[in-house]
Amino acid sequence: MSGHSKWAGIKHKKALIDAKRGKLFSKLIKEITVSARQGGGNLDTNIRLRTAAGAARDANMPAENIKRAIKKGTGELSGTSYEDVTYEGYGPGGVAIMLECLTDNKNRTSAEIRNIFSKKGGNLAGTGSVSWLFQRKGLIIIDKKEVEENKLMSIILEAGAEDLRVEGDVYEVITGHADLDKIKKSITEKGLKYTAAELTMDPKNTVKVDGAAAKQVLGLVESLEDSDDVQHVYANFDIPDEIIEETEEKNSK
Repeated sequence: MSGHSKWAGIKHKKALIDAKRGKLFSKLIKEITVSARQGGGNLDTNIRLRTAAGAARDANMPAENIKRAIKKGTGELSGTSYEDVTYEGYGPGGVAIMLECLTDNKNRTSAEIRNIFSKKGGNLAGTGSVSWLFQRKGLIIIDKKEVEENKLMSIILEAGAEDLRVEGDVYEVITGHADLDKIKKSITEKGLKYTAAELTMDPKNTVKVDGAAAKQVLGLVESLEDSDDVQHVYANFDIPDEIIEETEEKNSK
């Protein structure tokens, strides 16, 4: 899944430094608010909230913003009410795509997502059409320059991680969804830094896509990620690193 990993690493690195930080903060605040509303404001007992708050801290969001978002979720402060919506579909080459959205207007969001799929060569499908191809996991991405593979393997296995994948110039540490924080802590306590850490929907298998179809898939995924209501995009593509790098270089100009 090297292409997918490369794309994930690039998007997380850019998110912390590019001009869309305001949009990133907005999405994180939505996630924190909904997590607190559904599971309460206690970080110790609410895994989803703890993960969202951790992602916000990793993005250098001020602590006061995080506290305010939690209070909006618990009702201590007034705020917009959002609901979870999941969409499923297919991209060019038969790539399976899952979206997790937070919206205050389901009709608006549905129309927008359908329009993006249509314009970018994909097809929105019904509930359950691709979700069976994914499983909830924790994902930590670490640059290979940080540590030798054997050393990292020893650290994460001792901490209880499920797997270590070597993908291009990064490592992917796979954890149970409830163990993400524990593994993150073990890694940082050893003096290592991670590029990204999140709950994800890990594909059970991947679809190889190359050439024009691969570029279409990346265009579709990027357009979906850019939507204000889309929190996460999961896809099971396997695209050559050179195509991803070429696309990213073109977009950065």
